Amino acid sequence: MRLPGLKKNLAESNSREDRMKMIDRDNKRLSISRQAKLLSINRSSLYYKPVQISDEEYRIKRIIDEVYTAHPEYGYRRMTVILNRDYGILINRKRTRRYMREMGIHGFCPGPNLSKRLHSKYVYPYLLRDLNINHPNQVWSVDITYCRMKRGFMYMVAIIDWYSRYIVGYALSNTLERSFVIQAIKKAIKRYGAPEIINSDQGCQFTCDDYINLLKEKHIKISMDGKGRALDNQRIERFFRSYKWEKLYLEEYETGHQLRQITQEYVEYYNNRRPHQSLGYKTPAEYYFGGCQQLPAVV
Repeated sequence: MRLPGLKKNLAESNSREDRMKMIDRDNKRLSISRQAKLLSINRSSLYYKPVQISDEEYRIKRIIDEVYTAHPEYGYRRMTVILNRDYGILINRKRTRRYMREMGIHGFCPGPNLSKRLHSKYVYPYLLRDLNINHPNQVWSVDITYCRMKRGFMYMVAIIDWYSRYIVGYALSNTLERSFVIQAIKKAIKRYGAPEIINSDQGCQFTCDDYINLLKEKHIKISMDGKGRALDNQRIERFFRSYKWEKLYLEEYETGHQLRQITQEYVEYYNNRRPHQSLGYKTPAEYYFGGCQQLPAVV
């Protein structure tokens, strides 16, 4: 069974946005899943909905996001002081800490490391210190960042090649469930091959059976940031800052589809057209492929 006029419509427009508009959510004969397959659309993109929050919470989280992006060393105590002093927001430490946890962020400040006791069997040493990183797919880094929207927020996981700064994969989700992280890594490995090492922080998405077993199955060495060390995963942190200041904070968008579109645009720009001073003003793609055929980042 085919959608009415499918071939004709596809011939007239190959853009993903136009194909998205062709989805008939009230069609009783064809499920949304079947329609997405016929139109070559990622089904999950049809269900992206931002988490809805109050105006006050949105404003506070927006400010926390901007402050943290500029100063990832700030923990909830210092963030509370900044919110009270610089923005006139009456908020206590407990509420600031809750918001930061919901946003999936934490300050890079040494502490008692109590969370490590809860999953100590999943915590691995940091393998990148004094390591000579001199070729693509030697080391990848993976991390998650908070993406604010006009009436809510979503999360982005990104995977970067340390040597070239090339984004080999990313994904968007409206929850912090580990499944979207696992799928992003699987797709990146399928497209670019398995790296020798993957580095992450000690968040719950990276200290669980699914993540650990996937990397062991692919014979990938597991590396994790030390607690309170801001520079251990600096490549991906710098990408997130560039992504937000150069794209996310400048755009007007409301839906998950729009966020996905501008994210794809920025990743393509970052990989293929944005020169890096640390790479001798070459692009990440030029470094990663070394003159080989360029491929889009896995979504």
